[in-house]
Amino acid sequence: MRSRACRRPGHGFTLVELLVVIAIIGILVGLTVPAVQRVRESAARAHCQNNLKQIALAFHSHHGALHYFPSGGWEWWSTPTYINGQPAVGAQQQAGWGYQILPYIEGTAAWKGGNATNDDDRIRAAMGTPNPMFFCPTRRGAQTVMFSFPGFFNGNQIQCALGDYGASNWELTGVVRQYLPTRIADIADGTSLTLLVSEKRLNIRFLGKVQKDDDTGYATGWDPDTIRQTEIPPAPDYTAPTGDGGRRFGSSHPSGFNAAFADGSVRPIAYSVPLSVFKALGDKSDGQVVSVSDF
Repeated sequence: MRSRACRRPGHGFTLVELLVVIAIIGILVGLTVPAVQRVRESAARAHCQNNLKQIALAFHSHHGALHYFPSGGWEWWSTPTYINGQPAVGAQQQAGWGYQILPYIEGTAAWKGGNATNDDDRIRAAMGTPNPMFFCPTRRGAQTVMFSFPGFFNGNQIQCALGDYGASNWELTGVVRQYLPTRIADIADGTSLTLLVSEKRLNIRFLGKVQKDDDTGYATGWDPDTIRQTEIPPAPDYTAPTGDGGRRFGSSHPSGFNAAFADGSVRPIAYSVPLSVFKALGDKSDGQVVSVSDF
């Protein structure tokens, strides 16, 4: 007769062991989540830098084709100008730099106004078509808003595609000027240390809603949507019940913002950059000597 083997009772977790396992998992999650966030931010920052690189190259392609950089457009209420159904160029073009570089960032269809047969519909197509090149993925994906104001597009409501980048500068000392285009020869301080286009600061509480510096979009004329100041300090995005970006450069990146320079290079700028240095970067011909190590 066979003897039965002794069976050991099943052994489960004690309460103490379970608590230890939960604590270890919590620690691992606590270590992993910030690491994942850093990886995501690194990828988003690289994507943003590439956007600015393509924008800077588009400026140079524009200069190569027309022998001048795009202007900042006419007024905030200005919309794309068409002459005999074709986009105007140079001083005749009332829309700003964002619209003017569209042919060089795979936006030719929007630049031409789609397949429209009248200027109003061309303007709607140009202003309402988002271009992914104009958005920093750290902050948001492509967005549009519906906007209307007396004097803008004859007071009619229109969809406006937004953007996250602004040109230098509002003070009219930078590469991008109101009304008139600039040539490379006009950049007396050298192209490698003259700011061209950078990220703009926003109140992210109102993303996707009409706010003063994020409403008429990238195709508008001279406006805080597309032009920023270099005589005031840059700052990171913020959240508040009132206020906008205040014409400042800045971004949603934690340590600083990306900037494209007039030679086509892209470099980060710290929020702590001395104001005197930032002002000098924005002025294309002030004669001030600036080093990369200064920012």
